[in-house]
Amino acid sequence: MSVHSKTSSPIAVAMSGGVDSSVAAAILQAEGRDVFGVTMELVTLPPRFCLSEELRSCCGRRAVDDAVAVAAKLGILHCVVDFRGPFADKVIADFCSEYAAGRTPNPCVRCNQFIKFGLLFDRARRLGAEAVATGHYARLDRDAASDRWLLRKGLDPDKDQSYFLYTLTQTELSRTIFPLGGLKKNEVRDLARTSGLPVAKKAESQEICFIPDDDYAGFLRERCPEAFEPGPIVDPSGRVIGRHKGVAHFTVGQRKGMGIAASRPLYVIRVDVERNTIVAGPSEDLYGRALEATGTNWISIDRLAGPLSVRARIRYKHTEAPARVEPTGPDRVHVEFERPQRAIAPGQSVVFYDGDIVVGGGTIDRTSN
Repeated sequence: MSVHSKTSSPIAVAMSGGVDSSVAAAILQAEGRDVFGVTMELVTLPPRFCLSEELRSCCGRRAVDDAVAVAAKLGILHCVVDFRGPFADKVIADFCSEYAAGRTPNPCVRCNQFIKFGLLFDRARRLGAEAVATGHYARLDRDAASDRWLLRKGLDPDKDQSYFLYTLTQTELSRTIFPLGGLKKNEVRDLARTSGLPVAKKAESQEICFIPDDDYAGFLRERCPEAFEPGPIVDPSGRVIGRHKGVAHFTVGQRKGMGIAASRPLYVIRVDVERNTIVAGPSEDLYGRALEATGTNWISIDRLAGPLSVRARIRYKHTEAPARVEPTGPDRVHVEFERPQRAIAPGQSVVFYDGDIVVGGGTIDRTSN
């Protein structure tokens, strides 16, 4: 249910061709809202993927065709906007450079920040829309006391996507609608079926839409070959215990792919790009108590004036943990956990919660014990 009042002004629905965004459009139409669909062309997929029945990407020709079919079923206007250039510059280029730097990027956060809630908002406004609706599982409230928009977790804990939305500003939140925030995934599927939507049985889309075959290494090798220079694998004391085929193959917490025979499992503890070295060690060496984050954005508060107790999530499926966050610069914070956390990966997002409310978040820059 939207917290925005009903109006005759049109709403642009970001339609990816998937079940969630299609049902979002259907819900708003059923509420009597004036809606039209907008599908973003984000990447040109290789021909062998474009029309594949097995394609689980929200990019490509089949996604556009599915969105067109849903719009026709609903009887709403639909348009396609070409954002392939900006997506390549803001999302794909960052994905490659982060991996080459030994970090673990989060392209979905970047896409939301710069494309879905950046370029799409601007285009929707030019098309006459007052707001943009998406199929994200998140909720919005207006807090009367602070006069701020609050971003809350989606009701379905298995589908909650608030983690990916921490970069949204108050202006963006004021023009956003999340029709699915109060629903569970099975309810969304049921609505798709009862509405007769042609995508009702469509599979879930994959996380990295621009790598449809999940071949990260092959994708990166074409774009940043410098990240595939062989080098040593060392233990925490610096002793060489193996060889790797390029730092882009590895991320903090990874176990597979090192090819090292050891008496107990070894994990990637650190990726040292300057020395082209992978540091590997036992599971207990993966734990850290603190991190530094940059590029912070605050939602429930205007700014972080001093230390604040929160529950912090260091990756999408991570269980939030009690922590203390304090400012160390204009857009930088220090985060100290009550208990050490496993596999804190630079490049990932750390998002701060107060119950189901997103306080804010940032990008993990470095860790410490």
